[in-house]
Amino acid sequence: MERSDSVVIIPTYNEKENIENIVRAVLSLQPHTFHVLIIDDGSPDGTAAIVKRLMEGDCAGRLFLVERQGKLGLGTAYIAGFKCAIDHGYDYIFEMDADFSHDPNDLPRLYEACAKDGYDVAIGSRYVTGVNVVNWPMGRVLMSYYASKYVRFVTGVPIHDTTAGFKCYRRKVLETINLDAIRFKGYAFQIEMKFTAYKLGFKIKEVSVIFVNRQLGTSKMSGGIFGEALFGVMRLRWAALTGKIKPRKQA
Repeated sequence: MERSDSVVIIPTYNEKENIENIVRAVLSLQPHTFHVLIIDDGSPDGTAAIVKRLMEGDCAGRLFLVERQGKLGLGTAYIAGFKCAIDHGYDYIFEMDADFSHDPNDLPRLYEACAKDGYDVAIGSRYVTGVNVVNWPMGRVLMSYYASKYVRFVTGVPIHDTTAGFKCYRRKVLETINLDAIRFKGYAFQIEMKFTAYKLGFKIKEVSVIFVNRQLGTSKMSGGIFGEALFGVMRLRWAALTGKIKPRKQA
């Protein structure tokens, strides 16, 4: 197996149109080597079968799969991936979508922000230098942009793109956060992870990226996901005020 200190976690549900291309795009990056961990929530379209075929071919030793039964939510998928990555000793652990809305060529920039520049969390940010979103309907752009503004106002967290799902964590961040206490599943999961890392004192860097709307497959976005984010931040603020955000107790 080709060794790497970095693993890119990609949750999937019905991504057969994208999965092989995104895996090959990540694994082809040079000079830094990345591994890929797919967390598939029982995709009925055969996404997991494609991953297994790649694992038996030229992606062997660099591509891994966790299959779950049923659509259990983005947040729980990432937490399962985080625990697996920690157990296997990766030092840099990434979140990334399967649909090319996140450019694989930006992964080395996130890695460098942590590995070379000393940050604990690097966020691929759509909004740190304006609005860098391509092919989204204007209503969706405005909803996302102002949701992040709202989160920043309510929580005080100094991050422009609070709902971003393109990130790199140092291992110690995910070992410190009590992952079993993370409660949200959708966009609010992304907010909760950033807010928790910030409140625990970790250094966070926003790296400007261009977000491109998916070309293939179906979006998993819903109004309920945005609702969870908008109302969930009040609970996060209250948890911080009452001292409930604490590091995980070490065994």
